[in-house]
Amino acid sequence: MGRPLLGRRPASVLQSGLKLYPIFLDLKDRPVLVVGAGKVGLRKVKGLLEAGARVTVVAPEWEPEFAELLVRLVPRRFRASDLAGCMLVFAATDDRLANHRIGIAAKGRGVFANIADSAEECDFVVPSRLQRANIQIAISTGGESPRISAELRRKLEEIL
Repeated sequence: MGRPLLGRRPASVLQSGLKLYPIFLDLKDRPVLVVGAGKVGLRKVKGLLEAGARVTVVAPEWEPEFAELLVRLVPRRFRASDLAGCMLVFAATDDRLANHRIGIAAKGRGVFANIADSAEECDFVVPSRLQRANIQIAISTGGESPRISAELRRKLEEIL
């Protein structure tokens, strides 16, 4: 009688509105696709490279800084076949419809997708991060308020 039923979540979880499961991924040598090579794509790629991911960037054009990064650049628009073998995909184009299509293609292939311009379409969000030596702190609002996450990160930087 005192045992919780399998499959039942505690009331506190139901009331909190928790939608995402926080996790730190080991991306070392794992294939990750980034579609779009503007400023948003560049920021995503830099973080992925820091984590050791093998990054492919698909975009018809890119920021000059991409030429200095250890990524595979594919100079064309996205094709669903680009997802083959990828663990994650980041849709970071400036085209809402293209980002949406990337998300649909990813879901169809079982690839987790982050859609830069639509938190509702994301399978995961990238938290605001702070790293000092061996400590890494991640702050997320579930994609609802990225500015608040960034502000909290800045305040923690000042403290640490």
